Amino acid sequence: MEESAPLFDLPRSVLLALWVQHVPVGSAPLQQAVDAVQGDDEPHTIEPADDVTVPGDRLADLFASWASGPREVAALLPAPGDLAGVPAAISALAVEAGECVLVRTREGAFAAVPQIEEFGSALEPGHLVSWEVRRIPEWRTALLGTVGSLADSERDLRGALVAATEALASLDVARWRPDAANAIAALRADADPGWLVPPGLDGRRLRVLVSAARLRAIVDLATADDGGAVNLWQADQRSTALREVDRAARRAMCAATTQVDRGA
Repeated sequence: MEESAPLFDLPRSVLLALWVQHVPVGSAPLQQAVDAVQGDDEPHTIEPADDVTVPGDRLADLFASWASGPREVAALLPAPGDLAGVPAAISALAVEAGECVLVRTREGAFAAVPQIEEFGSALEPGHLVSWEVRRIPEWRTALLGTVGSLADSERDLRGALVAATEALASLDVARWRPDAANAIAALRADADPGWLVPPGLDGRRLRVLVSAARLRAIVDLATADDGGAVNLWQADQRSTALREVDRAARRAMCAATTQVDRGA
């Protein structure tokens, strides 16, 4: 029996952050980890800056470099106007990509930002992904000042779901976008998203990721066009409400991927 396709995807940076945390110290990179991050993409490549040493140009080489010892990791999903936790040295690059990974090893602090090139057709899409890897200043203090706990994230996500539901109901999504309404109903269902996450991933972190990904997918569907928002005021009302929902979901994903020593 074939595996079902994921209902919604995790950003590549989230997957990379999760798997980097679960590669055993000093081990050979796990092919399972590489496959999980790459998904249906062409093999990912690495473009390190001149002051960054990586033993090759493939994703497996990045795993090998970062798994050589203890590490601290976080994924960020910035958006224009919301750069919380993103180092200034990569802010423009990260906002353009909408995601990045921060890592701290014995060799220093680094950021990896995926550059994605689409090819193919709507029926057979393809992606070329290259990770730009740069050395950055210490990032933990700034990040921990903006990222709450998983408990905070779960509470915020519950509030975001209420806000999203109210916004969609007031705009009568079912009337103007029956296709979106059906998809939103499916996203609300309690189904396995079919992700290739590390087998040792904590259940609470996974729940937060699933809830956040569902909310982001709902926001994407609901903001695909102006739909039933027949005037600029209605369009702005919907955009404002759902922008806050997306912000809460992005922050929650960051919290679920953050693994740092808070006492350091």
